[in-house]
Amino acid sequence: MSTLTFEQINDMVEGRTVVTEFLSTVAAHSDRVAVRWKEGEDSWGTMTFAQLADKVATFAGGLRALGVGPGDRVVMMMRNMPDFHVVDLATLVLGATPVSIYNSSAPDQVEYLVHHCEAKVAVLEDDGFAAKFAPVRGQLPQLETIVVLDPGSAGPEGTVGHEVLTAATPVDLQAEKGNATPEGLATIIYTSGTTGNPKGVMLSHYNLCWTAESLIASFGWDRATSAGKKVVSYLPMAHIAERMTSHYSMISFGYEVTTCPDFALLKDYLLGTRPNLIFGVPRVWEKFHAGVMAALSADPDRAAQFSDGVEAARPIVERLDWGTATDEDRATYEFLDAAAFSIVRGLLGLDECELAVTGAAPIAPELLGWFRAVGIPLAEIYGMSESSGPMTFTATKVKQGSVGPAIPGTEVRIFDDGEVCIRGGNVFGGYLNDPEKTAETIDAEGWLHSGDIGVMDEDGYVRIVDRKKELIITAGGKNISPANLESALKGIELVGQAAAIGDNRPFVSALVVLDPEVAPVWAARNGIEFTSLEELAQHPQVVAEIEGALAGAMSSFNGAEAVKKVKILGEEWLPDSDLLTPTSKLKRRGINAKYAEEIEALYS
Repeated sequence: MSTLTFEQINDMVEGRTVVTEFLSTVAAHSDRVAVRWKEGEDSWGTMTFAQLADKVATFAGGLRALGVGPGDRVVMMMRNMPDFHVVDLATLVLGATPVSIYNSSAPDQVEYLVHHCEAKVAVLEDDGFAAKFAPVRGQLPQLETIVVLDPGSAGPEGTVGHEVLTAATPVDLQAEKGNATPEGLATIIYTSGTTGNPKGVMLSHYNLCWTAESLIASFGWDRATSAGKKVVSYLPMAHIAERMTSHYSMISFGYEVTTCPDFALLKDYLLGTRPNLIFGVPRVWEKFHAGVMAALSADPDRAAQFSDGVEAARPIVERLDWGTATDEDRATYEFLDAAAFSIVRGLLGLDECELAVTGAAPIAPELLGWFRAVGIPLAEIYGMSESSGPMTFTATKVKQGSVGPAIPGTEVRIFDDGEVCIRGGNVFGGYLNDPEKTAETIDAEGWLHSGDIGVMDEDGYVRIVDRKKELIITAGGKNISPANLESALKGIELVGQAAAIGDNRPFVSALVVLDPEVAPVWAARNGIEFTSLEELAQHPQVVAEIEGALAGAMSSFNGAEAVKKVKILGEEWLPDSDLLTPTSKLKRRGINAKYAEEIEALYS
């Protein structure tokens, strides 16, 4: 683990901006591929760093012709595509601030976000996104221009086409780099928000450059070894995790970023990229695991052998990680890997994966251990938009159930009330136009208050217990962590998602959703015919299976905490909906509203 100090990182990034980082990377790696995308069934388009710089210069000229200059804001709504990186950088070159908003935003949300950040220009991917702006265009007088990038579109009324960004004279990037300053605003990240209006997290060039250096050190990598590392960009670009994993790391360290415009295509993109680094929220890893186990279940003997191999590998991998493995351990693992694990990694497209990261929500320790056992080096990261992404992480010497120690150069402390707090160069500058919320979140000594409850062990590893504001308080006054219960429920074979219920209730219950990959295979194995997952969820054998497994899943909780009853659902909860945030955090208010009748029935 890196021992870089706050002062050392400060010295490293002194005077740097995201723009100067980009220009340095272009100079060092001009012929390397920067961005890659799929053009057809089996063909890929590529853009080198030199070509990316040329396009950034062109788009910057186009934005300047539209009146964009220092201090202005450019709002962006597009999927994971090459032009995202171009527009973001072109905006920064002019000393302006790019603001990416979630693609699922409804017109009223668009109105709030664009008005709140006072955007002068909007750059949108296509007509579909432009249609979200059209109903509220009249309420946004400060928004002077809406650009639609899709060259096949004439653009709705009141918009202009992509040619406005390519017709002007390109700027000289070296001559313009001084427009961006370390203390200048590099982006505004709007919190996805499980309740209320999103807050605008202001991140400076200094924040992002500092965090990039700390993060790469926590990986055990450096600039010399990072250029050309392959990563697939598929999570929302409005989220800090994706921005740090792909966009800012590509700019700073020369990653090769493959843009995947739709999560449903991720498997194909992994197979076509073989990434060295992958970030995924827990639901991504749950789906990978479920797919592997569903495929294996067609041959029960083979599935049992594989599971036995995983269980044998778990302690060996831990000893390998901590440097205590014997020669016999290494030989045993090499045999298991050659016989089974390497095949699984190849089928997932993760056979060249050097580091896998999970975050944005808790992951079950058992699941994390499964991936590490099969040779996918998965480690849990913890952070928030307000910390420019990461707060704690380690790529090696992982303790399952922990989110690791503080990233290099930062201090992490557990305050007297159990809240996890951090101090370092990654701490944001405040919420846009909201000094009161800012003062609530950053105290007078510079500590960022996370809102999470945690504990720290003797080695400085942090374990997150729960959100301060999400604790369930039963009618009997018992404070209960819903996240821990939900993680345990997802350990039941047929359960893919879960939400614990119990606020002001006499006992804790839960809504559980059938895993759409595992449940059909289980049903076929048990001779159950069904026409939909909703129908399968009501089948007596399914109900008996899940209810029978409930006691085991709750065995580590006391009587007042344990889930007593469950309602089984068939419809999967999807990210970026009324039920889940874009990173698959539960929107508890939305879940409670949609399933009000089902919840009341659990207590009737």
